[in-house]
Amino acid sequence: MSFTFTVRQGPARLASRLPQLAKSTTRSATGPSVAIRAFHRSAPKNNFFSSRTSLLAASVLRSGPKPAQSLVSRLAGSSRTYYQQTQQQTTDQASLLRKLLVGGAIFGGTLVAVNVVFNRETRDDGGMPVYEREYLNNTFLHTGLGVGIIALTARQMVRSGFVYRLMVTNPWVVGIGGLALSFATMIGTRSISPDNYVPKYALWTAFNATQAAFIAPLIAFVPGALIARAGLYTVAMMGSLSFIGATAKQEKYLYIGGPLLAGAAIVAVSGLAPLVIPVTAARTLALTENIWLYGGLALFGGFTLYDVQKVLHHARMAERGIIKRDPVNESISLELDFLNIFIRMVQILMMQQNRRK
Repeated sequence: MSFTFTVRQGPARLASRLPQLAKSTTRSATGPSVAIRAFHRSAPKNNFFSSRTSLLAASVLRSGPKPAQSLVSRLAGSSRTYYQQTQQQTTDQASLLRKLLVGGAIFGGTLVAVNVVFNRETRDDGGMPVYEREYLNNTFLHTGLGVGIIALTARQMVRSGFVYRLMVTNPWVVGIGGLALSFATMIGTRSISPDNYVPKYALWTAFNATQAAFIAPLIAFVPGALIARAGLYTVAMMGSLSFIGATAKQEKYLYIGGPLLAGAAIVAVSGLAPLVIPVTAARTLALTENIWLYGGLALFGGFTLYDVQKVLHHARMAERGIIKRDPVNESISLELDFLNIFIRMVQILMMQQNRRK
């Protein structure tokens, strides 16, 4: 029978092994920071508060934000959005008001300046008779109606995609065919008697549709704000010139018909110059572009004066029974003046916008 005796280590033996234990601890640790982190990990924690905190965090993560917090965040976001929308609306209204004031100032200034320059000799027959005023108002009514038909038709062409189909086809076919159709409908409208309302107005509507096809690409790629500004400037220019032509001395501007036709030929040739002149002749192309742009603007301003006085001259002839009253034919010339001025206004504004960029 064997007996095993176990001798416990006393304090003296433990004290002798302390250096070895310290060495082993130093080898196993990577540095004092690790020892400090280990000490904090091993430090006792308050299980009550830590468990409550962890349970609360887990419940928030599972259930999402509290309804009160969600409501506060939504209210803050809605108030911020409302403030931004209100500020944007205020800015837009101020910008619109400023543009209207600028347009009104331009209209008034143009009216006064042109009146001083071109209308020094007013009518000496006691003012415009009633039949002239009625004929002129009827002509302007048809002009506005024709411009409205052109605008609505061009917008519908853009929305339906017809203008894009025109642009992908052969440009020569579209250009030559459009010009031929435009001249055909214009000549047909002028040749029909004003007593035949249905065919005359039908051809007049077809003529306006052909003009809409010409300006539809311009409306498709130009911003609406710029289109509105160009339209406002065109109305201001034509309105002031029409006022001058209506209040000027009888047949004062009818003599400029010949020079205007010669200027129209020069402007047309300058518009076709890029098809003939090479690209390397930059100065020549810039000169022809300025002639087509600014020379055409002045040219069709002169045509507005001429056409308004021609309307009054035809009113006097119709009053004497020489010709029939035909405001549709009279409106065609004014529509062409409006479109040519409008196109050049759009191009000038686009050039200014590109220079600012």
